[in-house]
Amino acid sequence: MSIKIYNTLSRKKEEFKTLEPGKVSMYVCGPTVYDKAHVGHAMSALVFDVVRRYLEYQGFQVRHVTNYTDVDDKIIQRAAVEGVEPIEVAERYIKEFDQHLKDLNILPAAQYPRATEQINNIVESVADLVNKSYAYEVEGDVYYRVEKFTDYGKLSGRKLDDMEAGSRIDVDSRKDHPMDFALWKAAKPGEPSWPSPWGAGRPGWHIECSVMSHSCLGEQIDIHGGGNDLIFPHHENEIAQSEAMHDKQFATYWMHNGMMQLSGAKMSKSIGNLVTIDSFLEEYEANVLRMMVLNSSYRGPLTFNEETIEHAQKALKRLRSALKPALPQEGWEGSALKESAAMVKEKFLKAMDDDFNTAGALGHIFDFVKEINQARDEGADSASLEKAQEVLKELTGVLGLDLELPEIQEGAAGEFIELLIDVRARLREEKNWALSDLIRDQLDELGVLLEDTPQGTIWQWK
Repeated sequence: MSIKIYNTLSRKKEEFKTLEPGKVSMYVCGPTVYDKAHVGHAMSALVFDVVRRYLEYQGFQVRHVTNYTDVDDKIIQRAAVEGVEPIEVAERYIKEFDQHLKDLNILPAAQYPRATEQINNIVESVADLVNKSYAYEVEGDVYYRVEKFTDYGKLSGRKLDDMEAGSRIDVDSRKDHPMDFALWKAAKPGEPSWPSPWGAGRPGWHIECSVMSHSCLGEQIDIHGGGNDLIFPHHENEIAQSEAMHDKQFATYWMHNGMMQLSGAKMSKSIGNLVTIDSFLEEYEANVLRMMVLNSSYRGPLTFNEETIEHAQKALKRLRSALKPALPQEGWEGSALKESAAMVKEKFLKAMDDDFNTAGALGHIFDFVKEINQARDEGADSASLEKAQEVLKELTGVLGLDLELPEIQEGAAGEFIELLIDVRARLREEKNWALSDLIRDQLDELGVLLEDTPQGTIWQWK
């Protein structure tokens, strides 16, 4: 079965065919670095990390690029408030976000281009659009002429006439059309600027991504990704610029993740409706956030609340329950577990091939976990159980989940826990249930899970 991807451009699932056999070029819009990143930013990074991991699992060579917008009105405003240079603000939050990506077990991109590193290419691209009459200069500003691009609106499904009629953009009489957007902005006092044929200035947001993508991946790419809040105007404008420059389709597949919602509204720095990645990771392990994303459709909204967090934690605990060691018994027949391992792979691939249906893939994995635990309870031998557990770790690894528990059977902590288990066993022999239960409950609070089996008590970190 071939991979199918929902393409925002066509509004349907399409069979995945790459520009170059066996290779995938993927550009994902990264953050504008003017403040701490929130879990909504993490959601987008996690979604496309899973896309990349699965494509690589299927044998593709993926070249993944994600950018940093390091020159922008918000960065300039933040720098003015702090009394520092804009580049200092950008560098601070780029460094933080880099660390977040590591903490969240997100595979590093092939490149992390920055807008300020592409100024010469941006100027050349804007000049090319001016020469082709797709752009025009007014008092040091350069605007893209949307009416000249006949397919403008094809990604968002909006018509230019409707956009003009319903436009809330302040009308600039210097523009040919109210929806024309800035490719180059004339320098204002105190702002960072670079020389250009139109005078000192800086690039507009939309042209930055087009040029960074072209510079790192070429004129055409397989996948362009980002949050669905970027469909219009950002990605719409990227298409208009790129296809006017190169006279060819920019991206074959446009993928957009839904928004993380807190209290029913999209997380947004502008209204303070957010939870930072820092604050989340102080309280929960990174796997919890990944599990929240995996448990839902990447294209839909994801509600962030205590209920979804708790659900993710329980799901992780359930997956890890299948990694317990064997309790072998005589006469156990292991063929069914072997067949289940082969079947779960087939079902996993079928779900993931259907537009990266991670929730469906997890459902099959949870069924497999149930079968592993049942086999273990029935006396599965170590070799059979470990083979099934390796399949489990392989599939969850494709999703970027780390199920490994801390090494706890070694060292002083392990020896002390074993001592407490021995004491508890004696208390149980003496039918001192209250005290034996107290030991169990206290260990549970410390993160140690006890399980009483016919072969004795075993333990692990929760």
